[in-house]
Amino acid sequence: MSETYDITRVLKALPHRYPMLLVDRVEEIVKGERISAIKAVSFNEDFFQGHFPGRPIMPGVLQIEALAQAAGILGIETMDLADSGKLVYFMAIENAKFRAPVEPGCLLKLDVAFTQQRSKICKFEGKASVDGKVTCEVNFTAMIADPPN
Repeated sequence: MSETYDITRVLKALPHRYPMLLVDRVEEIVKGERISAIKAVSFNEDFFQGHFPGRPIMPGVLQIEALAQAAGILGIETMDLADSGKLVYFMAIENAKFRAPVEPGCLLKLDVAFTQQRSKICKFEGKASVDGKVTCEVNFTAMIADPPN
């Protein structure tokens, strides 16, 4: 069964906060399978001040981070760990490809799916897109862990 999440539910699932929260809404989540989320890219984002003056472009690494946060929501919700304090850490990033720039005013769509799921280690494939045009694609591995003491 698929669900949608508003920002309140996103904040419940992720520990990230401004300025590092890069998921604004979940359009669809099918626990154990996939998630489709949105990052509203605003000209007011801090990174646009220096990347690049006169030609603002969202850094590719932040597109990957947005995909990873969407994957974090998928993993945490699939394993029913919301409000548990558990964190999702990157372990590997593979085959990252950047296809098109992401500019202010865009709605960046984040599509992530499980490719492998174990008890604490998960593998994902993700694609970011704007208006149906892929901007970034990546495979990554993450680990669900307890927060540091």
